[in-house]
Amino acid sequence: MTVKVVTDSTSDIPRALAESLGITVVPLNVHFGEDTYLDGVTIGAEEFFRRLQTSAAFPKTSQPSAGLFIDTYRKLFDGGATAIVSIHISSKVSGTFNSAVQAKADLGDSAPISIVDTGQASMGLGLIAMAAARAASRGESAPAVSDLASRLSGAARFFGLLDTLEYLHKGGRIGKAQMLLGSLLKIHPILTMQDGVAHPLERARTRARGIERIKGIARESAPLSGLSVLHTTQPDEAQSIANDLKAIAPNGEITIAQFGPVLGTYLGPGALGVALIGVDKASR
Repeated sequence: MTVKVVTDSTSDIPRALAESLGITVVPLNVHFGEDTYLDGVTIGAEEFFRRLQTSAAFPKTSQPSAGLFIDTYRKLFDGGATAIVSIHISSKVSGTFNSAVQAKADLGDSAPISIVDTGQASMGLGLIAMAAARAASRGESAPAVSDLASRLSGAARFFGLLDTLEYLHKGGRIGKAQMLLGSLLKIHPILTMQDGVAHPLERARTRARGIERIKGIARESAPLSGLSVLHTTQPDEAQSIANDLKAIAPNGEITIAQFGPVLGTYLGPGALGVALIGVDKASR
């Protein structure tokens, strides 16, 4: 049985890594005014963040169409896949999962497709898809791969540290007064995914303290089966955090990734993050 793993571009898996693991990534749409791009295909993260800071139009994102999922699934089946496990961002923050479900329904029962709502985002999702792809490459069955992805969804955690509140305000997530007060107090929020949606976790009074806190959360979560450090525009800081966390990384491996447009729209430049999967929870 040839099981193929599909995810979406909100997973933020580095392209070369996704290709090496045989993961097919379905892109979301990115809109700047009248211009529409495919995330990771016709616009990359570097270009996105440049435009985020300079464009008069605040970006919007939208889910892939069911038709794009149908085309993706058909191509994989035509290429020899006998089953597909499609692993996606929380259905509470994006319609991507629903598009995948619609595509499966349109293809009918003859197409063996399992669709997993991880309740996660960014590399919280990415680490799950990577683990599933590795299981598929070992010859695990489609039900086993799907069950693994579902189980890891409960063990994955994601934390994002903001450098500014400006983009949460522009995106309509906080009011102007809250943004101004937070900026005046130099607050750096730490966000997490809880029950499938983004929630504020803590507030750091300095960026340095925020960085120490997300590193502390990662250490408190050890032992780990997966670990990733993310950034929007600060690769050197992400590498520094990864160096500090190497001792708790499974096999010393940490995936350094760049936030894409979906979370990046609200996190803004200068944001950092950590995504992880804990061993104990994942093994239940």
